Amino acid sequence: MAENDIISSETRPLLGRGVRLVHNEAQGGWVLLAPERVFKTDPIAVEIVKRCTGEATIAAIVDDLASTYSAPRERILADVTALLRTLADKKLLEI
Repeated sequence: MAENDIISSETRPLLGRGVRLVHNEAQGGWVLLAPERVFKTDPIAVEIVKRCTGEATIAAIVDDLASTYSAPRERILADVTALLRTLADKKLLEI
């Protein structure tokens, strides 16, 4: 768990092994599918998770979201960090 305690702005988040973001009408929208588990996502989480390809840094993801939604970078950073930590704790995301 110690590696998840600090999320650097240079971290390149990536969905965990076997985890996929899919649109599922039966579930009512976007869900994260993991082995033997399904997690519903809200629209904000979807926009964050779509950017977690292992290519972009957290700083780049935050900058993109702040620009796209004309929102304060500090608030976006707090929201992104909180979500990524939660997903990592559930083994849905590698950070």
